[in-house]
Amino acid sequence: MKKISNIAAYKFATLPDIRTLRTRLLALCNGWELKGTILLSAEGINLFVAGTPEKVELLLAELRNVPGLEGLSPKVSETDHQPFTRMLVRLKKEIIAFGVEGINPAQRTSPKLRARELKQWLDEGRPVTLLDTRNDYEVKLGTFKNALAIGVDHFREFPEAVGKLPPQLKEQPIVMFCTGGIRCEKAGPYMEREGFKQIFQLDGGILKYFEECGGAHYDGECFVFDQRVGLDPSLQETEATQCFRCQTPLSEAEQQDTRYVAGQSCPYCFKTPAEKMAETIAQRHAMIARIMTPLPGNVPRDNYKPVNVPEDCDGKTLGETLCCIMPHLKLEHWEAECARGLIVDEQQEVVAASRIVRVGERYQHKFPNVTEPEVNPRVEILHEDEALIVLNKPAPLPMHAGGRFYQNTLQHILNGVYHPQKPHPAHRLDANTTGVVLVTRTRHFAGKLQPQFTKRQIEKCYLVRVQGQPPEETFHCNAPISGEAGGLGSRAVDFAGGLEARTEFKLLRRNADGTALLEARPLTGRTNQIRIHCAHLGFPVCGDPVYLGGGKIGNVQTLGVGDAPLCLHAWKISFRHPLTHERMEFSAPPPAWAQLS
Repeated sequence: MKKISNIAAYKFATLPDIRTLRTRLLALCNGWELKGTILLSAEGINLFVAGTPEKVELLLAELRNVPGLEGLSPKVSETDHQPFTRMLVRLKKEIIAFGVEGINPAQRTSPKLRARELKQWLDEGRPVTLLDTRNDYEVKLGTFKNALAIGVDHFREFPEAVGKLPPQLKEQPIVMFCTGGIRCEKAGPYMEREGFKQIFQLDGGILKYFEECGGAHYDGECFVFDQRVGLDPSLQETEATQCFRCQTPLSEAEQQDTRYVAGQSCPYCFKTPAEKMAETIAQRHAMIARIMTPLPGNVPRDNYKPVNVPEDCDGKTLGETLCCIMPHLKLEHWEAECARGLIVDEQQEVVAASRIVRVGERYQHKFPNVTEPEVNPRVEILHEDEALIVLNKPAPLPMHAGGRFYQNTLQHILNGVYHPQKPHPAHRLDANTTGVVLVTRTRHFAGKLQPQFTKRQIEKCYLVRVQGQPPEETFHCNAPISGEAGGLGSRAVDFAGGLEARTEFKLLRRNADGTALLEARPLTGRTNQIRIHCAHLGFPVCGDPVYLGGGKIGNVQTLGVGDAPLCLHAWKISFRHPLTHERMEFSAPPPAWAQLS
C-alpha cells in the first residue's frame, strides 16, 4: 500500500488577503485529495495535512510561493493510512489561541534551542528546568524526564499558570517545549515579559526532537491532534487511542482496563450507576432552582380554570352546571362571576349564567391579575430511570393546578425539568403533606403501573404525629369515607353511604408534650384518609388546618410557608417496577418532627 505523508508546519507572518488564500487552498487540496486542517490568520499559518508524498509537495510549493511563507519548513512522518477524515481550511483570529495582546512572534521570539543541543545539555546534566507548555491531557501520554508540566487544560490558561510558578524560576534557565513549537512562540515572549530572564524554546518541539534524537531523556510517546493520537520516538503511530466520551488519550495498557468501553467510557470518565444517578439528580436540582427562582406564580397574571360540561348537566343553564361541578359554591356566586365577565367560552367570549349548555362544551373561569401564594419549591429527586421518577415533595406545595395555585405546583416543576415529557404523578399527596411521590414519565408507563394501585399491590407507609396518645401499640380504623367533597374540599366519615376505607396504625413513640408518633399504613386510597381516620379516632394530626377533631372543620386548606407544618409524611412506598417487574422500595427522609431516634 502506498505510504501517506503527514506534515505539520506553522509560520508567523503577515498574511493580508487570507479569504482569497483560503478559497484557493481549499480548492487545490480537494483536487489533490489531501486531508487535514489549515488555519489561516492575519498573523500566519498553522497546518496538519496528510496525503500522497507528491501531492503534499505540491501543497508545500504552493504555500512557499505566498509572500511571508517562503521558508515554511514542515515536520514529516509517514503512515500506511490517512489519519484525517476531511479537508478544512479555516480563518482564525490567531493560529494558536492565546488571547494576550502585544505578543507578536513574527517580530520576535525567545532564543531557540536546537534538538541536538538540548540533548547535549541533558547528557551533560546541566541544571535546567524543562517546562511542558502543553495541556494536561497531552502530557499524560508522555513528556521529558523530570519535566515540569505547566498544568493547563487549554493554552489560554497559560498566563494564569505562569503566575503560579515559583519566583526563583525567574532567575534560572528554562527550556520550554510543546508538540511542534508553535505554542512556545507565544509562551516564550510572554514569560520574558513577566520577568523570566533565561527562556529558551525547543526548536521544532517534541516532534523535531524525536526526528533528530529519538527517545533519549523522554518517557512515553507524543500526543498528536489527529486520528493517530500518539507517536513514538521513531515517529510511528502507537496503539494509543482517545476516549470517545471525554477525549482523554489512552495508552495500550489503559485500554485493557475493564472500565474502558470503546465509544462509551474509559478509566477517567467511567461512572458507576450510582455516580451517574447522583450526577443526573444534581442537574435536575439545579434546573428546579432555575425554574422556581423566582416563583413563577408570584408574577401577577390572568389565569383560567377549565370547565367541561358533564353528561348529567346537558340542557341545564351554565349557572346550574357550575353549581353541580362545584357544589360548595351557590348559584348567586356564579351569576355574579358571569356578570363580571369572568366566565368565557373557547372563543374568549363572555357568557351569561342563563345560557343553556350541552355535554362536552368547554368554558373557562377567568381569574384576573392573580398572584399565587408562596410555596416551598425544594423538590428532591430520589431516583429516576426511563420509566419512573421518585421524589420527596416538600410542603406546602400543591401537586396540581387548582384553587389559588396555577404555576406554583409540583406539576409545573416536573413539566419544566423533564420537557418535552409531561411526567404524571401516579398518586397524590395533599399540598401540606411531605414525602415520597411516585411519578411516571409517560402515559405508557402510567398504564403499566396503575393496575398495582387498583389491585392494592402498592404498599405505602406514613409517619404521623397526632394530638393525644393512643393506649394500644397497634390499632386500625375501618370508618368509611364520603365520596363527595364538602367545605374546603374536605371529606368526612360516612357510615351510611361512604366508601370502604382502612388504615392500620402502629405506635412508635409517646412524646412528653402529650403527642404521639405513629406509623400509618393506608390499605385503601381515599382522599385525606389518614387525616380523617386520625381525627375520627380522637387523635387529630398535629398542624392539620382542616380536620380539627370532634367533627369540626377548619377554615384554611393550604398552609402558608411560615406556618407550623402538618405532621404527616409519606415515608415509604413499595411497588413492582413497570419494566423490570422487580420489587422496589423507596423512602423519603423523615422531617425534624418525625425523627425516629
